[in-house]
Amino acid sequence: MEQKGIEYSMSFCFVRAVAFYTPLVFPAASWFRGCRVLRIDLNTDIGEGCGFDAAIIGSITSASVAAGLHAGGPTVMRETIRLARTHGVAIGAHPGFADRDGFGRRELSLSVAEVEDLVLYQVAAVAGVAAVEGVRMQHVKPHGALYNMAARERTLADAIGRAVAGFDRSLILFAPHGSALVAAGRAAGLRVVAEGFADRAYQPDGTLAPRSIPGAVIEEVDEVVSRALRMAKDRSVSAIDGSLVPLEVETICVHGDTPGCDHLAAALRAGLEAAGISVKAPTA
Repeated sequence: MEQKGIEYSMSFCFVRAVAFYTPLVFPAASWFRGCRVLRIDLNTDIGEGCGFDAAIIGSITSASVAAGLHAGGPTVMRETIRLARTHGVAIGAHPGFADRDGFGRRELSLSVAEVEDLVLYQVAAVAGVAAVEGVRMQHVKPHGALYNMAARERTLADAIGRAVAGFDRSLILFAPHGSALVAAGRAAGLRVVAEGFADRAYQPDGTLAPRSIPGAVIEEVDEVVSRALRMAKDRSVSAIDGSLVPLEVETICVHGDTPGCDHLAAALRAGLEAAGISVKAPTA
């Protein structure tokens, strides 16, 4: 027994020594002591007819497919799902307001029941086409005005949560960090993945700056990559006034209609991986 005790004590000391000295000898392995490997998902909204789908698909890990009301349509939806399947990209539904003229970015006044039905209808459409194409849908991410309204209005967020959970409780819900949609998704029993936007400016309160404000959409590649790295590594983002906003996210979005989004996505993927960050779709 005494000999076994000595062996155990020596083994324990060895493990502790490795845990302490490995980060000093190999700085890239500094995650060892905290037992946390940095990992981030890179997603884009796709199937919206913006012309970048084929160019951007090779750089992302998750694709939110337009469900046909704010953009896209049955044929585009199926082609987009096939494209994502071919490249091994996780597929999600991207439900929005039925407002093609406004690209789903105008706030509409609908009842809670109407919003729930609207989301359920679109989630079912994307999931059904995905099933026919032999892939399982992974997530749901509301689009545009619906996403922004649900971020601040809990009753609207709850309607979305009920629609998603009612269809399939194993689906992941993408939602802005610290929002009502995060709370609603969790209350509905869903796995919620907080989302950040590398190509959008933030306000000091952590919400996205309105697109009407100059500088709200960021197109400079180096700045987009720098912001994404800060989100993934430091869990924060610089607001439009220069202040630092806490932002814990598991997925980063590049908008599929941002000019040059395919180049942005490629640079983001390369920059994240060069920094030792694993770029993978989230898992349930």
